[in-house]
Amino acid sequence: MARSKSVTGGRHGGNRWLGFLLRRTGRMLVAMWMIVTVAFLVLRMAGGDPVRSALGATAAESVVQARREQLGLDDPLIVQYFDYLTGLFRGDLGVSIITGRSVTELVSHRLPATVELAGIAFLVVLLVAVPVGLGVAIITQHSGRRGAETVFTGVTAFIAAIPEYLLGVVLVIVFAVTLHAFPVAGRTGAASYVLPVIALSVSAAASISRIARIEALNTLKDDYVRTARSKRLPAWMVYFRHALPNMLTATLTIGGTLLGTMMAGSVLVEQVFNWPGLGTAFVGAITTKDYGIVQGLALVYAAMILVVNLLVDLVLSVLDRRTSLLETS
Repeated sequence: MARSKSVTGGRHGGNRWLGFLLRRTGRMLVAMWMIVTVAFLVLRMAGGDPVRSALGATAAESVVQARREQLGLDDPLIVQYFDYLTGLFRGDLGVSIITGRSVTELVSHRLPATVELAGIAFLVVLLVAVPVGLGVAIITQHSGRRGAETVFTGVTAFIAAIPEYLLGVVLVIVFAVTLHAFPVAGRTGAASYVLPVIALSVSAAASISRIARIEALNTLKDDYVRTARSKRLPAWMVYFRHALPNMLTATLTIGGTLLGTMMAGSVLVEQVFNWPGLGTAFVGAITTKDYGIVQGLALVYAAMILVVNLLVDLVLSVLDRRTSLLETS
């Protein structure tokens, strides 16, 4: 009987996991559809003639009209919309109105640069924010003074409020133009990563360090930490072997969500540093009203953010064994 109950429970648990995964995936697909639809409608309601802009003011009207027909822009709006959705199901993200280049090809060439920049910046955020948050929590607990905590909170709040692109401009002026310590722009070597990574990670590191401090303070008050101290274990072992792993759950959960945001936030940073990623292509396409590129890249950015959020939800559900998460989410 006990074995039968265990097997049944395992099957029910498997069904709950499958239902949880299907619900999360369904929500992600609905969100992506909404983003694609909004991008499609906003671009076409913005006015102007992207084909004329692409071909130039001196292009013959017959040439412009032929290009419109080739791209299907003379079709009714609903036909254009369903043609675009049908292409997406085939893996076709569309084509550039200006160059005729496949958006899928553009993404394959530029996506690695964006993922590298966001990934390195995210790693820097964790390597800086977690130790800083833990260190401030230790100082606060041992000293019993609120001064360090007040200064830390004020400084991190100020840093977190600095826009990434503004910090990027300042870094370029100071360290690239004035001091010539780093390249002004481009992706030409290890040195070219330094300034854009700093610009993208500083604000995020300030925000995550505040969360890490709160989690560390809560962890340091737990019974198992007191027990470890009562055994007269070395301080480094208490903090890094017992406290650190347990404070990382919430920190990494929020940090994982932040990774998707950093990928989207890299758009303006890439523009400042002329980084050959999706961001520079996205801004350029908006400026020239290149429908194909804007729609395709909007979907790619949405997919990156939503997939990261889905992975964070799955990791959180693994760490949190409460069945209510599966039943109510």
